[in-house]
Amino acid sequence: MNDDEALEFCQNLPSAELTHPFGFETAVMKVRGRVFAILPLHSEVASITLKSEPADAEALVREHAAVTPGYHMNKRHWITVTLDGSLPDGLDEELIRESYRLVIAALPKARRPVA
Repeated sequence: MNDDEALEFCQNLPSAELTHPFGFETAVMKVRGRVFAILPLHSEVASITLKSEPADAEALVREHAAVTPGYHMNKRHWITVTLDGSLPDGLDEELIRESYRLVIAALPKARRPVA
């Protein structure tokens, strides 16, 4: 998965919204106003920063060289994934869905999108 594919995958999630609060070089994906993914656009190394459960984040960082603690984020709750093709098939999509799910779960039930 490259950055364009990751961005498209994020945009296809229910109620996902593309924003650019830091300028057009950074895509920030939100659901109901809450961030679930950050993608630097047109950088030399494609990556995506995602929300993660702390225990899962630690395990992912240990097991995969492409996963590091979240860049400029709370390192306990966010991970940065280098989109270099080194992750097992489907893991990048699974991590995006999990980040989205974690953000949805924190919303009041009345604000959660219907999938």
